[in-house]
Amino acid sequence: MEIGIPKETKDQEFRVGLSPSSVRVLQENGHTVFVETQAGLGAGFTDDDYTSAGAKIVTTPDAAWNRELVVKVKEPLALEYQFLQKEQILFTYLHLAADRKLTEHLIDCGVTAIAYETVEQPGSNKLPLLTPMSIIAGRLSVQFGARFLERQQGGRGVLLGGVPGVKPGKVVILGGGVVGTEAAKIAVGMGAAVQILDVNVERLDYLETLFGSRVELLYSNSAHIEAAVKDADLLIGAVLVPGRRAPILVSRNLVKQMRPGSVIVDVAVDQGGCVETLHATSHTNPVYIEEGVVHYGVPNMPGAVPWTSTQALNNSTLPYVLQLANLGIKALASNQALAKGVNVQNHRLVHPAVQEVFPDLVA
Repeated sequence: MEIGIPKETKDQEFRVGLSPSSVRVLQENGHTVFVETQAGLGAGFTDDDYTSAGAKIVTTPDAAWNRELVVKVKEPLALEYQFLQKEQILFTYLHLAADRKLTEHLIDCGVTAIAYETVEQPGSNKLPLLTPMSIIAGRLSVQFGARFLERQQGGRGVLLGGVPGVKPGKVVILGGGVVGTEAAKIAVGMGAAVQILDVNVERLDYLETLFGSRVELLYSNSAHIEAAVKDADLLIGAVLVPGRRAPILVSRNLVKQMRPGSVIVDVAVDQGGCVETLHATSHTNPVYIEEGVVHYGVPNMPGAVPWTSTQALNNSTLPYVLQLANLGIKALASNQALAKGVNVQNHRLVHPAVQEVFPDLVA
């Protein structure tokens, strides 16, 4: 099969769909990979690295896109809609619940769109292709939050770990899944006071075995959220409802009650975000101040560490890419996890969670 790897176009997105080592595996299995020139440069991979792995380097986006299978990292932007075509397989992160225009175009063009974030192992509720980037985003959320708490960056001037004689900063994490757990690990390691709120009691039990008394674990309800958020120096949104838009847990009125210069990092922004005042930003312009609070809403946070992120992503995606390359669309019949990842097929919106977001688009 011919596989295309376009260069990512999202602001400062330096990850790439396939690493040279992944290309080599595909080439050894009889497939031809077309890589747009300099597609991997931001992640530390040169055109020569890809050529040595057996790839063919192409000089234009359409030469990479005009293939049976296209493997990317982030969703196509408007300037890339022209390359999508009927009977093509697109394999990438999509997050359609937050992007109606892209959803409509995918339906119109007839592509089979498989979203990394909704590939789900049957019976386990595990999302194997979302997990590696959730780990990275969770860890980065505290790293970025600590940075923007600095006074020169518009923050309160709080050192999360404190010092002897001065209490540490308070980190509040909404959601105890992969993102929230990884954020807590970093925050605890920095010496911050940490609270995690989650609605899953079993998950809270697990987090207690992981963190013990180092993290305060609370059942997530409106009263507990209000009390915790008002006192937070750094608020991290880590809510995930697979395929659906994230619920708004923090209202504008509650943001108003936070201390000036506090920081919000909403990792759920790619699914619409869980904070009413937060909207998507970019690596070029990552923050803005609203209601006196610093808001960070970059939807492709792992793009900041592309060397690590690309390899972590490929470790998880390659087996699925290889199966799609070997079997084409027939892979969906033999792999239930991959089949669950299909969002759009044959001009129809087929993923149940996304259908709930856009019921008027359901045929």
